[in-house]
Amino acid sequence: MPIYEYECSLCYFRFERKQRFEEEPLAMCPECQGKAGRVIHSVPIIFNGSGFYITDSRKDSATEKAEERVPSKKKRKGK
Repeated sequence: MPIYEYECSLCYFRFERKQRFEEEPLAMCPECQGKAGRVIHSVPIIFNGSGFYITDSRKDSATEKAEERVPSKKKRKGK
């Protein structure tokens, strides 16, 4: 069951209630019996996987040094 956050429009008291999806939202504040409404929050965005970080596109410095030490094979001309 999701937890919903409510705020009173009179006293600005915030409270949470665990409710089912099909239940009606609460209408009264438990503190002052004023009108309460659900607080809407933004959903966070989480970037996972390759390509989202600056370090994903860079080569490892140890790999670059190892490639420099390996001699390249060149074909000889004439034979």
